[in-house]
Amino acid sequence: MKFYTLKNEQKLPAIGLGTWKSAPGEVGKAVIEALKAGYRHIDCAATYGNEAEVGEALKTAFAQGIVERQDIWVTSKLWNNAHESDKVIPALEKTLTDLQLNYLDLYLIHWPVAFKADVNFATKANEFLTPDEAPIIDTWKKMEEAYEGGLAKSIGVSNFSIQKLKDLMVDATHQPEVNQVELHPLLQQNELLEFCNNNSIIITGYSPLGSGDRATSMKKDNEPSLLNNKIIKEIANDHNCTSAQVLIAWHLSRGTAVIPKSTNPQRIKQNYESYEIELTDSDLEKIAAMDKNYRYVDGTFFEVAGGPYKNIYDE
Repeated sequence: MKFYTLKNEQKLPAIGLGTWKSAPGEVGKAVIEALKAGYRHIDCAATYGNEAEVGEALKTAFAQGIVERQDIWVTSKLWNNAHESDKVIPALEKTLTDLQLNYLDLYLIHWPVAFKADVNFATKANEFLTPDEAPIIDTWKKMEEAYEGGLAKSIGVSNFSIQKLKDLMVDATHQPEVNQVELHPLLQQNELLEFCNNNSIIITGYSPLGSGDRATSMKKDNEPSLLNNKIIKEIANDHNCTSAQVLIAWHLSRGTAVIPKSTNPQRIKQNYESYEIELTDSDLEKIAAMDKNYRYVDGTFFEVAGGPYKNIYDE
């Protein structure tokens, strides 16, 4: 198993199980299968709507002796409707209750976007809070409070650009440990990776396999498939492994963590075994040439008429 050591000396397992889009009745079984297969990193979020089921699975895993709490890494994320200062700690406490845990290993600000407290997903301008109404630094100060109080052993962000990281870091007392972003061969984010490396921020890649199972409303016409990409399939054939294993191994070769999602026991095991794949320099050169700055999760769902958020990624 490979780990990345954070600035605060916590050790993040490089491969985690993603739980975004995992269906009710399936996600708990997936967590158990993952822990049995050797995973020690589970990635969650309040907005996924399945943390209570994940919590039941963790409780079962502890009771059955599959794993002990101190040996696993659990990440969750603050949803957009809890950015106001008085909402951050209660949101974290709700997540801890659902997960049946006393602390998180990592708590992230899910997006640099704020909704009003009674809005689950904003679709109109008046359902958002502007950056002036809910400054990220104010949200971050409450994240720091959670860290200092032991509710989260590490804190970080998700979907933050270089500019947004710089803005946050100026006034932060505790610098972000992790930035979780979309990352794969079609979106290699080299400048962001270099910035994070230079500032000892670990990047975790989400949608590493192309997120083909996300909602149709989030998809574009004629999206490229990573799993069926000719170059990826050729490399997989050379290594006698799956396309998914090549994609996950690519993350490890770059020093980034990765959270592939699956509820299929065989694929869960295969994804974890990506540790064993050693990509060659030739493989990496071929993959490097695939970069198109193509986002599957492009953030435009936050851009509404008259709304306060445009160009979320500052591109």
